[in-house]
Parts: sequence; C-alpha cells; structure tokens
Amino acid sequence: MDAREGRTVRKIYAASLGLLGAGAATFGYASVIERNWFRLRRFDVPVLPPGRPPVKILHISDAHLTPGRSRLIHWVRSLDALEPDLVVNTGDTLSHRDAIGPFLDALGPLLDRPGVFVYGSNDLYSPIFKNPLRYIWRTSKSDYKRHRREPDLPYRELGSSLQAAGWLDLNNRIGRLKVGELDVEFGGIDDSHINRDRYDKVAGPVDPQADVHLGVMHSPEPRNLDRFAADGYDLLLAGHTHGGQVCVPFYGALATNCGIDRPRVKGLHRHRGSWLHVSAGLGTSPKAPMRFCCPPEASLLTLVPR
Repeated sequence: MDAREGRTVRKIYAASLGLLGAGAATFGYASVIERNWFRLRRFDVPVLPPGRPPVKILHISDAHLTPGRSRLIHWVRSLDALEPDLVVNTGDTLSHRDAIGPFLDALGPLLDRPGVFVYGSNDLYSPIFKNPLRYIWRTSKSDYKRHRREPDLPYRELGSSLQAAGWLDLNNRIGRLKVGELDVEFGGIDDSHINRDRYDKVAGPVDPQADVHLGVMHSPEPRNLDRFAADGYDLLLAGHTHGGQVCVPFYGALATNCGIDRPRVKGLHRHRGSWLHVSAGLGTSPKAPMRFCCPPEASLLTLVPR
C-alpha cells in the first residue's frame, strides 16, 4: 500500500469512527436527556357556553411506567400545583406488573381531583422488542392479532385503584361529572389498536342539558373521531402516537402508528366541527427508550367560552 492509499484508508476509517460517534451521541441524547426532558403544553379550547368560567383539564397519557422512572414519577406529581379541575388519562399507563403503586404515587394529590381514564394496549400487554423502523410503513396493530392473546399486565387492578379514588372508567362507557361549575358529559372507548373499542355502546347524540361534552379514547382512529364528532362531542382527547417519538427537524413525525395523519400527530386541532387534542405522551416503551425532537409532555387544556 502506497502513501496515498494509506491516507485514503485513514480518512475512511476516521469518517466511519465519526459516524459511529455521532450515532452514539444521538442515541445518548435521545435516551438519557430528551426522554427525561418533560414539558407542559398549554392550550385554550373555546367550547364552553358564553359566560361560563374557565375550567382546566390536565391531560396525561402514555406513561409506560416502570418502577424505576423516578424523574417521571416526581414530575407528574408536581403537576398538582397547576390546580386542574379535571384529570384525563388516555391510557398506556403500565409497562411492568409492579407499576401500579408507582403510578398512584405519581398521581398523588391528583387522585383527589375529578378524573377519568381509558386503557391502552400496553396496560394489558407487557412490552416486547420490535424493530422500530417498521413503524414507518405499518402500525403495530397486527402484532396483537398474531402474538398476543391473553393480557399479562394487571390492567383490572389499575382500573379498580383509579375507580376507588373516584375516577370514572370510560372504557366503552358514558359518564357524568361535576367539574368546577360545569356539568360535563363523557363518552369513552377502549383501545381500538387491539380491537377493544365498542363505539356502539356509547353511540347517540350528546345530552344537550350538559354544559360540555368530552370524548375520550387511547388511539385517535379517524373512524371513531368521526362518530364522536357526529354525535356532538365538543372536545376529543387521545394519546397513543407519542407524537411520532422520533421526529425529523423541519419535517416532523415519520409515522403515527394509527390512522391519524402526520400533521395532527400531537397538539390541538379541529376534526369535523369538534376540537381534537392528541398528547405526545409522557414515556416510551422500555424496549425503545428514546425520544428525538419530540420531548415527553403533559398538557393543560383550559376550556373557555366560545
């Protein structure tokens, strides 16, 4: 090998090391820093009758909690200082059989406030490793049909614990709560991602006597969003997407893992006359513990007069 060839080899070797170093640094940032860089997003939602005082909703989702996530637990607990009038949890709370106690500890004083919840697929089924690249061309819905039969996480115990605190179970149910000075009607469905949604059980026009109507679900599938909107729900709340979890600067999410379009993978948007809020979520599966350009979040939605 002559001197020129040697220099070429060294350049290729240096470039390869540089790429490996950049990849390792990116993974370290995504898995250690951004994954624990919790954000609070705030939105005003004009859905109340004229003259009604504002009402604050804390929307949490996709904690995917394991007992060791102390930063997540402490941050969620701190959200009680916002003094929300209502807490909405749109599922995928668990990622470990022993996570119920830590989640209740995370909620802490929030459990004393009015609350509602639905399940996500990961409240029933423990996480397994999947190739994250395949989310670009397909969702994970078919994985449950092929491989996951019997739930192996204590989702019923989770539900019982939340109900014992007075929270409403909205899995394929309608409910009603006094929230501040408002009479709030809820319609909710179980997770469509694992075919547990039964919208027919809650179908029908909303009660016009209620002050505001909220539709609650885990996955924002358009077929269910359409039905909630057609029945007159003012605000629809969902999670599941993780905001894309790994996003590209100036492009956004590569995939949504459901039927919602990419521009509405997170945040507040309109859907056929209703408002729709999709949470980017608090956590990640422990089998894919990273976020990039998509920090974990909770949202404070302030309902205001139209």
